[in-house]
Amino acid sequence: MNAGDQAGATEAGTTTAEQWWERFFRYGPYGLLGLGTAVSAVTADLIMSRADGYTIAVLAPLALVLQIWWGRARAAAAPQSWAASCYYVVRTLLAFGLTACNPFFSMFAILGYFDAGRLLPQRAVRAGLLVTAVIMAGSQSGSGLPPQSLMDWVAFGVVFALHATLTLIFAHIDARETEQTRTQVDTIAELESANARLEQALAENAGLHAQLLVQAREAGVADERRRLAAEIHDTLAQGLTGIIAQLTVVTSVGDKDPALARQHLDRAAALARHSLGEARRSVHDLVPAALAHDDLTGALKKTVVGWAERHGVRAEFTVTGTAERVHDEIAATLLRIAEEALANVGHHAGASRVGITLSFMGDELALDVRDDGCGFDPAALPPHSRAGGFGLGGMRARAERVAGTVEVETEPGGGTAVSARVPLVQEG
Repeated sequence: MNAGDQAGATEAGTTTAEQWWERFFRYGPYGLLGLGTAVSAVTADLIMSRADGYTIAVLAPLALVLQIWWGRARAAAAPQSWAASCYYVVRTLLAFGLTACNPFFSMFAILGYFDAGRLLPQRAVRAGLLVTAVIMAGSQSGSGLPPQSLMDWVAFGVVFALHATLTLIFAHIDARETEQTRTQVDTIAELESANARLEQALAENAGLHAQLLVQAREAGVADERRRLAAEIHDTLAQGLTGIIAQLTVVTSVGDKDPALARQHLDRAAALARHSLGEARRSVHDLVPAALAHDDLTGALKKTVVGWAERHGVRAEFTVTGTAERVHDEIAATLLRIAEEALANVGHHAGASRVGITLSFMGDELALDVRDDGCGFDPAALPPHSRAGGFGLGGMRARAERVAGTVEVETEPGGGTAVSARVPLVQEG
């Protein structure tokens, strides 16, 4: 937990376990040293000699000075550093000397159990704990340090064995918890790194997807231009050429043969009307009129309703997902595919029921047109029909222009299902 998190927790009126331990390691040694000094002063006449009193008078101030120095140095010293190890060793020696003079100073020496893992290198933690166990055993065996008689040594040995066993057990548990914590930290770091790589990959994929859409749109524009150029050449240009040829004949024979001139004028007028119709059809194909006043959902609904009325076939239109306004090119593509699919149903399927579903699926838009008509066998169609028969080639070409696909499922007598999938590109 960093300083900002700690400040935020304190302001919120809550104190974490880490904050409590931090306060204990900062202020606890002063309190325990002061408490030990006070108790030793009260019991001086009972368990201490004058020499012990002089020794405490020297060692206690040294312990206080050491603690003041560490209180200033601990912020800059890293855990398990040389400075931290020196502080632990010197404090333990002072605690040993003070406890040898008065057993009540063991309450100051007990600090060694709590911060050995924080201050000492990993290889020296057990040694530090065992030294603290020696001090605690000497204070609790009743004979002080060093023991004076055989019974004192026996009592010291028993108490030390108890402390050493508990110390090593807790040290082992702490080492395992530390290892598990380290493993968890490493796992979290790996997960964060993997998430970062995944986010980067998703960002790159989004960029590639956008680039693909741009390329598909450019390719679609180029295809549409070639298509319009071909249509103009095959219809309007040929029609105008024919009109010019007819009018040329009229100019040549107008005075000599009025009947023939009239015949050629009629042909020119017919060519003009046909060319006008072709021009209107090309404009209609370029931008669906249904999208001029409605969004994709509304335009599809009107298209389905109008088709059902004209053909007398039951048609149901359904929208799934959350409807959104999509890009004009995407909307035009799906509307044209729906129109062609319905036209195929009306001309070839002999269906009694048609279902049209528009599905908004996150980053994809799906259009499904299903009928219960006669169906057909795709494998039985000639190659050119499999590519473009029943308008399927045109639908696939339209979808591919916007990086989409069209799939057809059908069999003789089993109806037909046309499924178009295109990227969901929102309007604007």
